[in-house]
Amino acid sequence: MTDGDGVSGNVLLIGYGNPGRRDDGLGPALASAVEELGIPGVTTDADYQLNVEDAEAVARYDYVVFADADVSGPEPFSFRKLEPDPSLGFTTHSVKPGALLALASELFGGRPEAYVLAIRGYEFGEFEESLSAGARANLAAALTFIEPLLRRRSFRDAVDAVGKE
Repeated sequence: MTDGDGVSGNVLLIGYGNPGRRDDGLGPALASAVEELGIPGVTTDADYQLNVEDAEAVARYDYVVFADADVSGPEPFSFRKLEPDPSLGFTTHSVKPGALLALASELFGGRPEAYVLAIRGYEFGEFEESLSAGARANLAAALTFIEPLLRRRSFRDAVDAVGKE
Protein backbone atom coordinates (compact mmCIF):
# COMPACT_ATOMS: atom_id res chain seq x y z
CA MET A 1 0.00 0.00 0.00
CA THR A 2 1.34 3.44 -0.95
CA ASP A 3 -0.23 6.67 0.21
CA GLY A 4 -0.27 9.97 -1.69
CA ASP A 5 3.22 10.87 -0.49
CA GLY A 6 4.76 7.70 -1.88
CA VAL A 7 5.09 6.12 1.58
CA SER A 8 4.46 2.39 1.51
CA GLY A 9 3.28 -0.12 4.07
CA ASN A 10 0.47 -0.13 6.55
CA VAL A 11 1.09 0.30 10.26
CA LEU A 12 -0.71 -0.94 13.36
CA LEU A 13 0.06 0.82 16.64
CA ILE A 14 -1.27 -1.13 19.62
CA GLY A 15 -1.27 0.71 22.93
CA TYR A 16 -1.98 -1.51 25.89
CA GLY A 17 -2.30 -1.05 29.62
CA ASN A 18 -4.91 -0.17 32.22
CA PRO A 19 -5.88 3.52 32.17
CA GLY A 20 -7.54 3.04 35.58
CA ARG A 21 -4.11 2.38 37.13
CA ARG A 22 -2.58 5.82 36.52
CA ASP A 23 0.59 5.58 34.40
CA ASP A 24 -0.23 2.04 33.27
CA GLY A 25 -2.51 3.82 30.78
CA LEU A 26 0.43 5.28 28.81
CA GLY A 27 0.04 2.77 25.94
CA PRO A 28 -3.66 3.52 25.34
CA ALA A 29 -2.97 7.25 25.77
CA LEU A 30 -0.36 7.11 23.01
CA ALA A 31 -2.73 5.15 20.75
CA SER A 32 -5.41 7.81 21.29
CA ALA A 33 -2.99 10.65 20.55
CA VAL A 34 -1.76 8.94 17.36
CA GLU A 35 -5.34 8.29 16.25
CA GLU A 36 -6.09 12.01 16.58
CA LEU A 37 -3.23 12.74 14.15
CA GLY A 38 -5.10 10.88 11.39
CA ILE A 39 -1.97 9.62 9.65
CA PRO A 40 -2.91 7.81 6.41
CA GLY A 41 -2.14 4.09 6.52
CA VAL A 42 -1.80 4.04 10.32
CA THR A 43 -4.36 2.12 12.38
CA THR A 44 -4.47 2.32 16.16
CA ASP A 45 -5.84 -0.09 18.72
CA ALA A 46 -5.93 0.13 22.51
CA ASP A 47 -6.73 -2.45 25.13
CA TYR A 48 -5.91 -3.48 28.68
CA GLN A 49 -3.60 -6.25 27.46
CA LEU A 50 -2.54 -8.14 24.38
CA ASN A 51 -4.60 -11.22 23.60
CA VAL A 52 -4.09 -14.28 21.41
CA GLU A 53 -6.87 -12.96 19.19
CA ASP A 54 -4.69 -9.95 18.30
CA ALA A 55 -2.40 -12.23 16.24
CA GLU A 56 -4.81 -12.14 13.30
CA ALA A 57 -4.82 -8.34 13.24
CA VAL A 58 -1.03 -8.13 13.61
CA ALA A 59 -0.59 -10.50 10.64
CA ARG A 60 -2.39 -8.05 8.32
CA TYR A 61 0.15 -5.22 8.73
CA ASP A 62 3.60 -4.46 7.34
CA TYR A 63 4.67 -2.72 10.56
CA VAL A 64 3.49 -3.04 14.14
CA VAL A 65 4.41 -0.83 17.09
CA PHE A 66 3.54 -2.10 20.56
CA ALA A 67 3.27 0.79 23.05
CA ASP A 68 3.22 0.16 26.78
CA ALA A 69 4.14 1.76 30.08
CA ASP A 70 7.51 0.87 31.56
CA VAL A 71 7.97 0.89 35.34
CA SER A 72 11.77 1.10 35.45
CA GLY A 73 13.14 1.75 31.96
CA PRO A 74 14.98 4.78 30.66
CA GLU A 75 13.33 8.18 30.57
CA PRO A 76 11.43 9.34 28.67
CA PHE A 77 11.06 6.07 26.69
CA SER A 78 12.91 3.27 24.92
CA PHE A 79 12.41 1.94 21.41
CA ARG A 80 13.58 -1.43 20.19
CA LYS A 81 13.05 -3.88 17.38
CA LEU A 82 11.03 -6.94 18.30
CA GLU A 83 11.55 -10.46 17.03
CA PRO A 84 9.03 -13.31 17.22
CA ASP A 85 9.38 -15.40 20.36
CA PRO A 86 8.28 -18.96 19.60
CA SER A 87 8.21 -19.94 23.29
CA LEU A 88 4.60 -18.65 23.32
CA GLY A 89 4.56 -17.84 27.02
CA PHE A 90 1.14 -16.46 27.83
CA THR A 91 -1.67 -16.79 30.34
CA THR A 92 -5.32 -17.21 29.56
CA HIS A 93 -5.61 -13.42 29.80
CA SER A 94 -2.57 -11.94 28.08
CA VAL A 95 0.28 -12.63 25.70
CA LYS A 96 3.67 -10.95 25.30
CA PRO A 97 4.40 -9.01 22.08
CA GLY A 98 7.08 -11.47 20.85
CA ALA A 99 4.74 -14.42 21.33
CA LEU A 100 2.00 -12.53 19.50
CA LEU A 101 4.36 -12.02 16.55
CA ALA A 102 5.17 -15.72 16.52
CA LEU A 103 1.46 -16.57 16.49
CA ALA A 104 0.83 -14.09 13.67
CA SER A 105 3.47 -15.83 11.60
CA GLU A 106 2.60 -19.43 12.46
CA LEU A 107 -1.18 -19.14 12.25
CA PHE A 108 -1.70 -16.45 9.62
CA GLY A 109 1.57 -16.17 7.67
CA GLY A 110 2.08 -12.54 8.71
CA ARG A 111 5.60 -11.28 9.29
CA PRO A 112 5.40 -7.59 10.11
CA GLU A 113 8.42 -5.57 11.09
CA ALA A 114 7.72 -4.95 14.78
CA TYR A 115 8.89 -2.57 17.49
CA VAL A 116 8.28 -1.87 21.16
CA LEU A 117 7.90 1.69 22.43
CA ALA A 118 8.15 1.51 26.22
CA ILE A 119 7.18 4.81 27.84
CA ARG A 120 8.47 5.43 31.35
CA GLY A 121 5.77 5.73 33.99
CA TYR A 122 6.01 6.40 37.72
CA GLU A 123 2.67 5.90 39.49
CA PHE A 124 0.94 2.54 39.10
CA GLY A 125 -0.55 1.71 42.49
CA GLU A 126 -3.52 4.04 42.67
CA PHE A 127 -6.87 3.46 41.00
CA GLU A 128 -7.32 6.70 39.12
CA GLU A 129 -7.74 7.52 35.44
CA SER A 130 -5.05 10.14 35.05
CA LEU A 131 -1.37 10.17 34.20
CA SER A 132 1.25 11.59 36.56
CA ALA A 133 3.00 14.79 35.48
CA GLY A 134 6.17 12.86 34.64
CA ALA A 135 4.25 10.32 32.57
CA ARG A 136 2.48 13.10 30.65
CA ALA A 137 5.84 14.64 29.80
CA ASN A 138 7.21 11.26 28.69
CA LEU A 139 4.07 10.65 26.60
CA ALA A 140 4.57 13.98 24.84
CA ALA A 141 8.20 13.07 24.10
CA ALA A 142 7.17 9.63 22.80
CA LEU A 143 4.53 11.17 20.52
CA THR A 144 7.04 13.68 19.15
CA PHE A 145 9.42 10.77 18.49
CA ILE A 146 6.97 8.32 16.90
CA GLU A 147 4.94 10.66 14.69
CA PRO A 148 7.58 11.21 11.98
CA LEU A 149 8.46 7.50 12.02
CA LEU A 150 4.82 6.60 11.41
CA ARG A 151 4.55 9.13 8.60
CA ARG A 152 7.72 7.88 6.85
CA ARG A 153 7.37 4.17 7.76
CA SER A 154 11.01 4.35 8.75
CA PHE A 155 11.72 2.70 12.10
CA ARG A 156 15.09 0.90 11.90
CA ASP A 157 17.30 3.98 12.08
CA ALA A 158 15.38 5.19 15.13
CA VAL A 159 16.38 2.05 17.05
CA ASP A 160 20.02 3.00 16.67
CA ALA A 161 19.32 6.60 17.60
CA VAL A 162 17.48 5.74 20.80
CA GLY A 163 19.55 2.70 21.71
CA LYS A 164 18.74 -0.91 22.37
CA GLU A 165 17.48 -2.41 25.60
